Amino acid sequence: MTLMIKRLQPGVEAVGLDPDPKALWRARAKAARTGTEVLFDEGFGDELPYPDESFDRVFSSFMFHHVPVAEKGRFLESVARVLKPDGSFHMLDFEAGGGLHSLLAHLFHAHQRLEDNANDRVLAFMNDAGLAGEKVSGRRMVFGRVAYYKAVKGAGVSSGGEK
Repeated sequence: MTLMIKRLQPGVEAVGLDPDPKALWRARAKAARTGTEVLFDEGFGDELPYPDESFDRVFSSFMFHHVPVAEKGRFLESVARVLKPDGSFHMLDFEAGGGLHSLLAHLFHAHQRLEDNANDRVLAFMNDAGLAGEKVSGRRMVFGRVAYYKAVKGAGVSSGGEK
């Protein structure tokens, strides 16, 4: 996804993050083959290794459902921390609550992993982290329902779990 962002917006500085050294090796090799300058760092989303308010946008693609429920809030708080004021967070992930009708969806996604990916839960996690979020779209795919969320760091939401 980082390479696609850089290809579509060549003037931006793009940074990719992944905890898996093998995934990073593949991404770096792909960037080298295409001549794309992108920084890839090793790390986890709940401890983003970047200074406060250093990004205009943060993207997450098909990762949130892997995060244990106890860490989802920390992940989103970390995202809010690195976003500049009025920065935006964009997340694409599998969605719960829409019914996983296909056999493939049941095979590839453990039900308990998706329970906290219901729209109201995702938006509550975002709000608690200081992000004003909304579900922008969703659609049924072969592997289950997919939702796209957008959130903005800013006023009008609580921060760090405070009400």
